[in-house]
Amino acid sequence: MMGRGRPNPMMQPGIILLREGTDTSQGKGQLISNINACQLISDAVRTTLGPRGMDKLIVDSRGQATISNDGATIVNLLDIVHPAGRTLTDIAKSQDAEVGDGTTSTVILAAEMMRLCKPFIEDGVHPQIIIRAFRTATSLALKKINELAVQVKKDDPAELRAMLVKCAATSLSSKLVSRQKAFFSNVVVDAVMMLDDLLPLNMIGMKKVQGGALEDTQLVAGVAFKKTFSYAGFEMQPKRYDNPKIVMLNIELELKKEKDNAEVRIENVKEYQAVVDAEWEILYDKLEKIAATGARIVLSKLPIGDVATQWFADRDIFCAGRVPDADMQRTRKACGGSVQSSVANLSPDVLGECELFQEKQVGGERFNFFSGCPLAKTCTIIMRGGAEQFMEETERSLHDAIMIVRRAIKNDRIVAGGGAIDMAVSKHLREHARSIPGKQQLLIAAFARAFEVIPRQLCDNAGFDATNILNQLRQKHAQDDYWYGVDVYNETVANNFEGAVWEPAIVKINAITAASEAACLILSVDETIKAPTSDIAGAQAQQGMHPGMRGRGRGMPRM
Repeated sequence: MMGRGRPNPMMQPGIILLREGTDTSQGKGQLISNINACQLISDAVRTTLGPRGMDKLIVDSRGQATISNDGATIVNLLDIVHPAGRTLTDIAKSQDAEVGDGTTSTVILAAEMMRLCKPFIEDGVHPQIIIRAFRTATSLALKKINELAVQVKKDDPAELRAMLVKCAATSLSSKLVSRQKAFFSNVVVDAVMMLDDLLPLNMIGMKKVQGGALEDTQLVAGVAFKKTFSYAGFEMQPKRYDNPKIVMLNIELELKKEKDNAEVRIENVKEYQAVVDAEWEILYDKLEKIAATGARIVLSKLPIGDVATQWFADRDIFCAGRVPDADMQRTRKACGGSVQSSVANLSPDVLGECELFQEKQVGGERFNFFSGCPLAKTCTIIMRGGAEQFMEETERSLHDAIMIVRRAIKNDRIVAGGGAIDMAVSKHLREHARSIPGKQQLLIAAFARAFEVIPRQLCDNAGFDATNILNQLRQKHAQDDYWYGVDVYNETVANNFEGAVWEPAIVKINAITAASEAACLILSVDETIKAPTSDIAGAQAQQGMHPGMRGRGRGMPRM
């Protein structure tokens, strides 16, 4: 008989904390499952690494096709739903935002670190011991990169430019435009060198014009944008001005249409004519105030009607309506002045100016060019090419190269690419691992082995014997030839520093830091709790809608 006051454990009801259908998984199994999910994402981008990397054709839910080998773009478009897998998406985004290139390397490196620590987890090693070892190894790796990085002299403009061109060419060598990397690397360096000391990315405009060859791409020192929609009378306006004043507006210059519910009560025809005349007088009053400023170029975010266009043409004034906001802001920053929402106080200090304005034909499009802008240093790259997807990938490639050049200017320390710096770090960590006792030795050795995935994947993507190339690299690095990496063009190993395969040290530092953080984050998760998806949200997800969103025009469901 049980003692008085002691509850019977068989009679206690079960305590329910979570909603019915909630999926919870914990322990070794869910941790290995998370690591496997990250490896699948890595496999999706693995083949895009390096100059011999392949491209991915991704079609989204709207049927829009994208061809790319940029790691961040691919991972973004994959629309990953696995919660642990999204971590790799986040580190790819952070690498892309911070340094612009090396996104594929970051994802592959993080997945390889997790893959190599999986046997230790299966053998019962506590994740916190692995995390501690990985953090120690990361700090050692970063210290080694800082030791090996070569400082470039900023005092010598020729040497600095040569370094920037080589860094841009290394970034472009793995892109679709790799055949034209010599041309585009010079375009990118020229574009960045035109900016001021802060190197603002938004002062480099990128426009696409279909048709022509890639080499027809041109760099404009100033602002250029596509001619906007215009009415009759536009062709009568002059297409070139020297030292013009520019007025930028955010108002409509056309006869206003009345609202559908507007009502005007009139007694006779004269009163109707007075209403019409008043509308015209308002418009002409605006136009005369603009012309009185002496401005020769009128830009507006809103439409400029046919009457205003003809009026400006009769007075040799150029006008453009419906100018995109990004182009208007770049023009404002470069030419000075400010965007006005009224014509009441158009004083000289709100007008912009430039040395030369002209409208020219580029392929099948007409472009407005503003050059000699006094305030901000700006430029525009007008890209040419065939298919639309190809031009979009060209734009992404140039964006990566521009980011690399900006980083190289701000952080003027470089290392050799092509797996050279990865093998040097791997050798350093292996030597360190032999000098320490305990489990840390095995874990740091595994971390060191993870770095070999970069040269191995470069070999696999090029169709080389990875084992043979890696053995040659280990031999060279054992002899302290730490700039030796994979030569994908000659199927051998070579001194990549002498071969001008360079990248800013900050790219590799950021990649290792982000990969290590992602691996430690996944390893620190000991339980995954997934809330049940409601029937409505599940049906919406199947239809491509975001869970929780109702269809357009639908109200709340009736009870």
